[in-house]
Amino acid sequence: MPVRREFYRELTELGDKKAVALFNLVEVVVFGYFHSRRDGQDAEIVAALQALRRTLSPLHVPAGPMPVFAEHLKKEYDTFKKQNPQDIADTSSAPEILDRAIAFVSRFSGTDFQSQRFLGGLIGYVRAYHPEIAEHLAKQREPGHIILPGQQFMPPPAPEPHTHGPGCHHH
Repeated sequence: MPVRREFYRELTELGDKKAVALFNLVEVVVFGYFHSRRDGQDAEIVAALQALRRTLSPLHVPAGPMPVFAEHLKKEYDTFKKQNPQDIADTSSAPEILDRAIAFVSRFSGTDFQSQRFLGGLIGYVRAYHPEIAEHLAKQREPGHIILPGQQFMPPPAPEPHTHGPGCHHH
């Protein structure tokens, strides 16, 4: 992904390692959240970046409730910031970095409605070039033992053995 490499170079020039760390955190959280989902869309990532930018902006911009992935990204940012405050962009520089990240993801995504181009590219890149990281992140997001409505908590029953005979209707 030469486009990605160029974007990282741009971030390094903009805000040194802290800018790079912020976008790297975004990529890690995106991969961890979406790697096993087929319904994810680039628009969700853009919306989450916009929501995170609003929460880190010195100006309060009222908005509706945050989408689920946006809340997840914000929580991960807050956790990382608390544990490594010197290693990631803060409220003074993060909004500009996130503006650039929003523009990058939007450009990469293209104009297709319901695009998954950025998401597919990122997930494919991590799996191809960093399989150990992909495996580690996938294990972190594996569901636990909490059963949510609509989830099956027992394996489906084994099909009854079939006996071929005059009543068979399969081909």
